[in-house]
Amino acid sequence: MYMRRVILTILILILTVPVLRAQTRTEDVPLISTDEVMRWTPAREVRKVNPYALSIARLQYPGGGDWYWGNSALPNLLDFIKSETGWPIDMDEKRVKITDEDLFSYPFLFVTGHGTIKFNESEAERLREYLKAGGFLFINDSYGMDKSVREAVRTLFPEIPMQEVPYDHPIYHCFYDFPNGPPKIHEHDKKPATGWGINIGDRLVLFYLHESDIGDGWEDPHVHNDPQEKRLRALKMGLNIVTYALAW
Repeated sequence: MYMRRVILTILILILTVPVLRAQTRTEDVPLISTDEVMRWTPAREVRKVNPYALSIARLQYPGGGDWYWGNSALPNLLDFIKSETGWPIDMDEKRVKITDEDLFSYPFLFVTGHGTIKFNESEAERLREYLKAGGFLFINDSYGMDKSVREAVRTLFPEIPMQEVPYDHPIYHCFYDFPNGPPKIHEHDKKPATGWGINIGDRLVLFYLHESDIGDGWEDPHVHNDPQEKRLRALKMGLNIVTYALAW
């Protein structure tokens, strides 16, 4: 592991490419520096509102689902990211609609809730442009969204099937190590937690967690009374997702 870190460090110093690269880490020792993650690929059109701080936006999606579910989730995740990494963080949760002018200002969109998510043709086209331009969409099924999520993703990418993300994918290893894939936070239908995604080229642009519900694990402890160990696993998986979104 030590030699791997040394080799990765040397490669980052030598290779002056415009694409960010993240280094693998063990669960307790971070390998990615603040400067590495906060550099933004010049070729991408998506830009952060504050170039010196990470901003995450909650997507106010159409369809009737409770997009606002879990108001303590993102603030807690942002606080965790800040404490674990020292990265500059915009601690205010942003909320954005697909039709908002500043959609392309946010590199990371968070979707959660229960019920229905649905895109019309123009909304799908704009969100597709956002993802092709370098944006990232994370969907957390808090319960009951699976059918509509899959239909919405087919609307977004009718020619690209959503596939299960393999356990050796960088999203499970780029900051903390999840060798068995996504953590199981809530039981729901007692099915295993699975991660699904859409790739454009070799980059994962949409990541969907089903039967995992890490978003509930991000919330304040009294909301679901989750054990601290479960909450920590949820927060660590969240940090992995954000790291991958910014670094790949």
